[in-house]
Amino acid sequence: MCDDSKNQPASVTEDHQPSTDTYLEDAAHFPGGHAAGVVFPRTTEEVADIVRGAPAVLPIGAQSSVTGGATPMGELILATSKMNRVVELTSSRVTVEAGITIAEMQEHLARAGAWFPPAPTFTGACAGGIVSTNAAGAATFKYGSTRDWVEALTVVLADGAVLEIRRGAERARNGRLHIDARSGRLTVPVPTYVMPPVAKRSAGYHAQPGMDLIDLFIGSEGTLGIVTRITFRIVTRAPQTALALVPCGSEAQAIDAVLALRAASHDTWRTADPAGIDASAIEDMDRRSIQIVCEDGADARNSVSFPRGTAVALLVRLELPAGTDAAAAYAQIGGALDGTRDTPLVRFCRLLDKLRLLDTTELAMPGDHRRMEQLIAIREAVPSGVNARVGAAKRDIDARIEKTAADMVVPVERFADMMAAYRRGFDSRGLDYAVWGHISDGNVHPNVIPRSYDDVVRGKEAILEFGREVARLGGCPLAEHGVGRNPTKQTLLRQLYGDEGIEEMRAVKRALDPQWKLAPGVIFDRCT
Repeated sequence: MCDDSKNQPASVTEDHQPSTDTYLEDAAHFPGGHAAGVVFPRTTEEVADIVRGAPAVLPIGAQSSVTGGATPMGELILATSKMNRVVELTSSRVTVEAGITIAEMQEHLARAGAWFPPAPTFTGACAGGIVSTNAAGAATFKYGSTRDWVEALTVVLADGAVLEIRRGAERARNGRLHIDARSGRLTVPVPTYVMPPVAKRSAGYHAQPGMDLIDLFIGSEGTLGIVTRITFRIVTRAPQTALALVPCGSEAQAIDAVLALRAASHDTWRTADPAGIDASAIEDMDRRSIQIVCEDGADARNSVSFPRGTAVALLVRLELPAGTDAAAAYAQIGGALDGTRDTPLVRFCRLLDKLRLLDTTELAMPGDHRRMEQLIAIREAVPSGVNARVGAAKRDIDARIEKTAADMVVPVERFADMMAAYRRGFDSRGLDYAVWGHISDGNVHPNVIPRSYDDVVRGKEAILEFGREVARLGGCPLAEHGVGRNPTKQTLLRQLYGDEGIEEMRAVKRALDPQWKLAPGVIFDRCT
């Protein structure tokens, strides 16, 4: 079960496990990965035994991190892949082990008629991983981030103590949290920095007066404790949905559409109007993103054509009343503009018509899973295409080339300002770039398409510039991917909270992990 099994607890040793080499990098392809070994515990007790006996441990799940946070730097790798059970399911809660993927959990829930709404875009991520980064995705606009859905955690501390934490059971008092560990009662100082008031935030340790203990571990990227079991809130029924691909002739037109859809959806949620528009997620792709889709043939493969002059394409997920099948949906559309019907789809079409967007919009109706998958594939072809170009440049031009991208969020009313900053920063440096993401949250991903190593250098300069501007706009330069080992993201974190904020995080780390045993070097180094 590890490269030197005689040094590991017998309870976690078994034959024919993959070699350590399989686990030396995550999705960020962060360089220099090396490890003391890899272990595959099956229980919380085995995790505790491993942690007590190892000098340094890196917990990993799917290794889907795009920040290097799941790349080992000499630690013992603790893989949670064998901790993949659904432990308990009730009408409103599901308790799972940390290594189950979100796709597996959703499949289990679906068989019981239930659903976990805030799932990230990549459903191959593990439950423990989405907790450790406070992951979010397309539907954060309606459902919030992972933090909002966590009710209980089982956490193994650096000394091997096992904590059972329930939301609401322990809160900070006088700027301190108190935890009972094997080594005694620990006092943890709550940082005093002010977190940006935005929908998504994966930027170091959570901090606020009177905060809940459980929130300290959510988003801590495995540096304060190893999450082994999670209880999530769930809903009893996944909604009927339709997808709309909405080509827009300008960025301004796209932003106007998003603001109108957001306002209409907020009204629906406030009034519980059964005929109201309910847009739970809006994705966007800019002009360069669409070019990449077309250059790679993803448009043809998925039978999608973009009108000439499309500057931004929106992908809108509409939630519809139960029982809205495709036939009923088409009948509703027939009465959309003549005023004979009033339904969510009718109001949606009328809004698009008012914005002069209806004629070029395509709707995939409820139950048309194949067409929905094709429209989603168009959106997913953008990051795939950019990553392929980065990889080709690294292979053919300069081995130092790496993915150069950001993950930032602002209040939606400042979205146009953020996009203007992106374009100024990239254009002034002569860079090729694409921007796409979750526009309904004000969260998008500007990516450099490098033609040389100098493009990477200039791209990192631009991203640090963007971080300062995003913070000035009231946003967060680290929205949903975490900080990890990425030097640029660690610098963004320092820009956001200052040296004092980083030192406050280190004080939290020292209180819980004085030996710097868990995920050392993730989020911040041990010292300046």
